[in-house]
Amino acid sequence: MVTSVPRLVVAAPSSGSGKTTVATGLMAAFAARGLAVSPHKVGPDYIDPGYHALATGRVGRNLDAYLCGTELIGPLFAHGARGCDLAVVEGVMGLYDGAAGEGELASTAQVAKLLRAPVVLVVDASSQSRSVAALVHGFASWDPEVRIGGVILNKVGSDRHEAMLREALDASGVPVLGVLRRAPQVDTPSRHLGLVPVAERRSEAVEAVAAMAAQVSAGCDLDALAALARGAGALSGAAWDAAEAVESPTHDHPTRPAGKRAPVVAVAGGEAFTFSYAEHTELLAAAGAEVVPFDPLRDEHLPDGTRGLVIGGGFPEVYAAELSANEPLRKAVAALAESGAPVAAECAGLLYLCRELDGRPMCGVLDATARMDERLTLGYRDAVAVSDSVLAAAGTRMRGHEFHRTVVEPGAGAAPAWGVRAPERRVEGFVQHGVHASYLHTHWASEPGVARRFVERCLTS
Repeated sequence: MVTSVPRLVVAAPSSGSGKTTVATGLMAAFAARGLAVSPHKVGPDYIDPGYHALATGRVGRNLDAYLCGTELIGPLFAHGARGCDLAVVEGVMGLYDGAAGEGELASTAQVAKLLRAPVVLVVDASSQSRSVAALVHGFASWDPEVRIGGVILNKVGSDRHEAMLREALDASGVPVLGVLRRAPQVDTPSRHLGLVPVAERRSEAVEAVAAMAAQVSAGCDLDALAALARGAGALSGAAWDAAEAVESPTHDHPTRPAGKRAPVVAVAGGEAFTFSYAEHTELLAAAGAEVVPFDPLRDEHLPDGTRGLVIGGGFPEVYAAELSANEPLRKAVAALAESGAPVAAECAGLLYLCRELDGRPMCGVLDATARMDERLTLGYRDAVAVSDSVLAAAGTRMRGHEFHRTVVEPGAGAAPAWGVRAPERRVEGFVQHGVHASYLHTHWASEPGVARRFVERCLTS
């Protein structure tokens, strides 16, 4: 199979240059032209894909070479871009920044090379003029395998400023494909190291995305950008497929007795639990589950017939009072966990299962307390399963990512979930009965057996 979907990677010299504004604006602008646009984000970020989904009407998907391995970048891209006219991939951090101490691994540059995609470099030009040429030349020549096909100048102050920048770049050989002026209306509020999720500010987010689209449409040469995207190299190899990954067709799961209903797996969502990868629910469904979303802020009961529960990440500390006030659901979650049913909780889910969060009662599944902390814990992790659980057998190795400003005490139960190698050797998380709760975010596409094992436990618990 050959994938030839036109595609662009939107990158920058550093964080804060305007990648999200440009990438999201491009997605929305091309979608407004009637194109089916496939949105992607390099790295583990859960928040930007929400804005991408608003811009395109399609699920935003991540491409993370650390979490999933380089061999899955092409197949996961092809899966998301299937049937689309154009794909836009937003980078992470600076173009050549990747996992700490791992060279180019998980960098935007590496993903661009794996996708054989041209790069559009977004440069914050607010404090420079002629120096922009040296900066662009350096990025364009650093790695000859990375093709920088054009520059979009962001935060340009005036016509005179624009003229100086263009004159400087004339000799660089890298064309200017867009010029954007300072525009506060496209700014979006941030929390920790990312934007506030779409689910928490949907009407404002819709307005922000519309403003991004208008700014990009007015300031960028969309025809030239589309032509650049069409110059991407063809990718060989099959698209990722959830049913093939779990080695079982969705309609005939081998572990489910004939005629027996698919087990209901409830997946937490809403404003408090916005962090999830689309492939997780696809894998659960492919493994034979009926995936049913619910909102812990509003629903007082788990979905009818719930046999398993998945609670992903988010910002529950922002909604601690509301989550605590929903006592009927807290009791239902505790009862499900006590029954031995499979429960998988990541980060925010871990906090929700504790006795309390910032002094407010939570589900009480775990004999632990959680609180906000000033220190941000952030980074990729190599992990090994310490205890047999509903997700993995002891000894299973996975890669994950931590991103939180909270502390759980104690940090691990009698049966820890993971042994983590970096930044220091430690154990963390909890395995008890059917519960697996941890700070570690993982991408199940890297280990599809996780979904298969979880659904099998739903059938037998």
